[in-house]
Amino acid sequence: MDISKVIIPAAGIGSRFLPYTKTIPKEMLPLGSKPAIHYIVDEGINSNIKNFFIVTSRSKYSIEDYFDTSPELATFLKDISKESLLSDIEKMIRAADFTYVRQAEMLGLGHALWLARHSIQKEYFGVMLPDDIITGKNAGLDQIIRVARQEKASVIAIQEVPSECIPLYPIIDIKKQITPNLFQVSSICEKPHQKDAPSNLAVVGRFVLSHKIFASLEQMMTYSVGEELLLSDAINTMMQNNEKVFAYKIQGTRYDISTPIGWIKAIIGTSFQNPQYAPHIKRFLEDLGTADSFMFNQVKNIEHTL
Repeated sequence: MDISKVIIPAAGIGSRFLPYTKTIPKEMLPLGSKPAIHYIVDEGINSNIKNFFIVTSRSKYSIEDYFDTSPELATFLKDISKESLLSDIEKMIRAADFTYVRQAEMLGLGHALWLARHSIQKEYFGVMLPDDIITGKNAGLDQIIRVARQEKASVIAIQEVPSECIPLYPIIDIKKQITPNLFQVSSICEKPHQKDAPSNLAVVGRFVLSHKIFASLEQMMTYSVGEELLLSDAINTMMQNNEKVFAYKIQGTRYDISTPIGWIKAIIGTSFQNPQYAPHIKRFLEDLGTADSFMFNQVKNIEHTL
């Protein structure tokens, strides 16, 4: 099973981050020295993905500009011997092809995928939601791809969540448990109440899907014109049409940057994984609860250590 294409839905308004997102896409939120979407594409490349189809909306040209060359900037940096500052993104641009699809109306995740349907042939493809940053030894999407190849079927990433968080996520209903981390899915419940949830296994932002998902989306569109198309409903329709779907507990650390608090946690967490930033962040946090922290010692508030 050759999986070389990924759809990244990046058309959302990002209302939780207003007024920031009035002009700057949420996907361009910085995590250290890189925007969030850089982490997503980097994970895809580490999962042997070559073709990225990014669904955007108006005012999101900065995403396209980011994954493009900048000869003037490259020349300027070369003149001052700092060309290495662009090495990561230039390597990424050489390693992958980027295509952009415009979503004019915010009609849901399913609709975003539908718009990219002409880019997918009769094949399996990946879906990466940029709200979820996944770090760890093995690339998150690659884990899902390996299971898809093993089972020759669609696979969704899942994570155990506390009961109070269940209403925030689509939750899977288990048809069969295969291993401690792998399940066959019977259905997906979209953000159920705690008392109605079939499990505590929440769907998170990595998928490998059969091209048959588009037939399910088309079927849904015939009776929901102008309404939001939920990907979970489309996956349920696909299973009702005898298509197997599996769920895998993704390994690694997941950061949900869909909210400002989640984004702040991701900044701290990813900084600890950066040898340049980690010692400074660790010292800052250890010092925070002391009487000599920057809250009380203004000298520390103006230190420039980087």
